[in-house]
Amino acid sequence: MKWSITKEHDSMLVRDFLHQVCGLSRRIIKVLKFQGGSILVDGAHKDVRHKLQEGETIQIIFPPEARGPAMVAERLPIEIVYEDEDVLVINKPAGIATIPSVNHTSGTIANRLLGYYDEQNLQYTVHIVTRLDRDTSGLLLVAKHRLSHSILSRDQKLGAVNRSYYAIVEGQLQERQSTIDLPIGRKEDSIIQRAVLPDGQQAITHYEVEQEMADETLVSVRLQTGRTHQIRVHFSHLGHPLLGDDLYGGDLTKMKRQALHCKSLAFNQPFSGERITLGCDMPGDMASLLKEKVFDHK
Repeated sequence: MKWSITKEHDSMLVRDFLHQVCGLSRRIIKVLKFQGGSILVDGAHKDVRHKLQEGETIQIIFPPEARGPAMVAERLPIEIVYEDEDVLVINKPAGIATIPSVNHTSGTIANRLLGYYDEQNLQYTVHIVTRLDRDTSGLLLVAKHRLSHSILSRDQKLGAVNRSYYAIVEGQLQERQSTIDLPIGRKEDSIIQRAVLPDGQQAITHYEVEQEMADETLVSVRLQTGRTHQIRVHFSHLGHPLLGDDLYGGDLTKMKRQALHCKSLAFNQPFSGERITLGCDMPGDMASLLKEKVFDHK
C-alpha cells in the first residue's frame, strides 16, 4: 500500500500517520515493525519515528500471512456475492460453521475460503469480520488481508458496518416496532450459552414486525451492537424464542435450525471509502414456513 504525503500531514511521525490517517491498528503497526514487514519512505527503509515531509511517498509491505494448523484449504463450493481486491462477501448456507472447531474440523467457510484463495494464487489466511453462527444463514463479511481486516474491524466498532436479519419468532409480539436494550453475558454454568445479565455487556437490538401468522411472527431485525447470540438471547428473554433454536427454547417441530438469516449488509470499502450495500433472499426453509407466499421483503 502507498500514500503520498500532503501538506496537511507534513511533520507527522510515521506511526501517527499510519494509525490516525490510514486507519492501521497499533497491532498491525507492530506486525510491520517486528514480524518481517517493511516501511519505505521514497524507497528507503524507515522506522515508525521518522518524521514525514510533504511530497514524500510512504509504502508499507506486509510479511506473508501464516495459516494456522487448523486452516486447511478445501476446494468446496462457496457463494460469493461481492468481491474486490480487499473484501469478500459470502452468502453462507445454514449448517456450515464459519471457522474450524473441535466439533467441525473441516468443510467450514474458512476451509472453503482458503481453497478459493489457492485457486486464485492469493497468499492470504482467513479474516472474518462479521461471523455467523453455524445454523444462521446469510451475508458474511470477510477481509481478504490483515490490513483491510484492521480497517473494517475499526469501522465495525464505530458502527459503520451495518447488518439486518430476518427472524421467525414464536407467538406475536406486543409491539410492532421496538428496541431491545438489555445487557448480555456468558451464562454462569455454560461455555456456550448467553443470557440477559445485569453485569453483561450492553446489547441493543432494533426490530420491526413484517408478517404475523397464527403461531409465529416474521420480524426484520437490525443490530446496533454485535454480542454473541444477541438476537437469539433477546427474543428468548422476551418469551418469543426463534423457531428451531433449541439452545434458547425454540420449537423444533417446524424447523430444525434457528430461523435466522442475515438479509442485508452495508460497509465502507476499506480504501476507497465507497459505501457498499448488499442483500440476499430468504432461504427456502424459512420462506416455506410463511403462510402467505408473497410479502414485502424490506
